[in-house]
Amino acid sequence: MKTRSILMIAILVLGLAGCASMSRQEKGAVIGAGSGAVIGGVIGNQAGNTVLGAIIGAAVGGAAGAYIGNYMDKQAAEIEKDLAGARVERIGEGIKITFDSGLLFDVNKFDVKPASRENLVNLAVILNKYPDTLILIEGHTDSTGPDDYNMTLSQNRANAVAAVLAGQQVDATRFTVIGYGEGQPLYDNETVEGRQGNRRVDIAIMANDKLKKVAKDQAG
Repeated sequence: MKTRSILMIAILVLGLAGCASMSRQEKGAVIGAGSGAVIGGVIGNQAGNTVLGAIIGAAVGGAAGAYIGNYMDKQAAEIEKDLAGARVERIGEGIKITFDSGLLFDVNKFDVKPASRENLVNLAVILNKYPDTLILIEGHTDSTGPDDYNMTLSQNRANAVAAVLAGQQVDATRFTVIGYGEGQPLYDNETVEGRQGNRRVDIAIMANDKLKKVAKDQAG
C-alpha cells in the first residue's frame, strides 16, 4: 500500500510538470512541495531516467522553489539560444540538456568533434554566468556491442564533455559524471532511429546549497 501511494504521488508530480497552463516557476514550486528526494528516486527508478529523478529529488518547493525556477528560466533561455542541436527542457527547479552523441562524437569514439566543442564552450560561458548550480553529466549508449564496452564508452564520453567544460573554467567540483552504458534507453533499440536516440549525453542543472539558502531567505 505504501509503495502504491508513493507511485501515485509520483504520477501526480509528472502530471503537474506537464501542465501547460502553469508557468515554469509555478511548476518548480508545486513539484518541490510534496516530493523531495524520495519521489525523485521513485520517478528515476521507475522511468529508468536518473536525470529526471535527480532534478525532482533536488527540489525545495514553495516560494523558494519559485525563486529557483526563475533563476533556471533565465539560464535555460540563454542555453536554448546559444546551443545548436541540443534539446533543452525545464523540469521543476532544474534544466535537462540532451545531446545526440552523433553531434558530439564519431561512431565508437569519445573525442569531442570540433564543431561540438564550440557548442560546449558556449554552454560553459552560461554555466559560469550562473555559478550556483550542480551539474550532472551522464553518458548513454545503444544496446549494440558488449555491455562492458558500452559502459566504458558511455563513461568516457561523459568524461570528455566534463573535460571540455572544465577547460573553460567551469568549476569541476560542481560535476557528477556517470556512464550508464545501455542501461537507460529512451527508445526501442530494435530500430535504427531508436538506437540513434539512445546514444546520447544528458546534462542536468540543479540548484546548489548556496542557491537554495538564498531562495529560502528570499521566501522569508
